[in-house]
Amino acid sequence: MEHTAKSIRPFIGAQDFELSRQFYRDLGFHENILGPGFSVFKKDGLAFYLQDAYVKDWIDNTMLFLEVEDVVRYWNELLALDLTTKYKSVKLIPVREYDWGKECFLHDPSGILWHIGEFKD
Repeated sequence: MEHTAKSIRPFIGAQDFELSRQFYRDLGFHENILGPGFSVFKKDGLAFYLQDAYVKDWIDNTMLFLEVEDVVRYWNELLALDLTTKYKSVKLIPVREYDWGKECFLHDPSGILWHIGEFKD
């Protein structure tokens, strides 16, 4: 194929749509409401769709990888947001180092696992 791709936008669900909306706004994403129970969240040219849909097996197996320039800095910014106090089910796992780079982990209010990583040059 010779088409040029412009973006990729995953669809993720939410157990409590309003809570998840607030969580992603707290992370600095800009929300554009597309319809009842359906929004797109954007930041720095990246985007994903959040929908008011919860299927436990789907949510429990959803993972997203967010590549950042400096994962340690990102981790410190996550800590400063105090997300685990504000959101009971949110979990943070500190930065780990691997042969390919570093990453930390964030579980959103529904349980979706975000891998936040930085690749070695």
